[in-house]
Amino acid sequence: MYHKIVLPVDLNEESSWHKALPTAITLCRTFGASLHVVTVLPDFRMPLVGSYFPSGFAKKAHEAVSEAQHQFIAEHVPDDVQVQSVIVDGSPWESIIKVAKKIDADLIVMASHNKRKFADYVLGPNAEHVVHHSKISVMIVR
Repeated sequence: MYHKIVLPVDLNEESSWHKALPTAITLCRTFGASLHVVTVLPDFRMPLVGSYFPSGFAKKAHEAVSEAQHQFIAEHVPDDVQVQSVIVDGSPWESIIKVAKKIDADLIVMASHNKRKFADYVLGPNAEHVVHHSKISVMIVR
């Protein structure tokens, strides 16, 4: 039923994957699907944003996130699950949808956030936007 599953992950916020990752892994195993772990970075190249950061900051940020994401995958995704690391720039909800469309995914699995910490406040509306704007199925894990 599913072939490619997208799992958005904020590497700094365990609540973004703590419950969603086991669900995605179970679905991957059940359907023989591949898992695509997506981390979204702010777009540092935008002129208004980029002018506040030193030259080369975006490249260094990508390298650091890539290393952290590969470590995350090594620690949390079992060897029997085919996994791909994806790092993109931009708005979280728009980038998640673009990645899903680009790789021809058939399911997005993501966490819902109920806490009132700033990071959870920001991530909550992203899940809502993904649900409303995605053309593929979205599973929200609470």
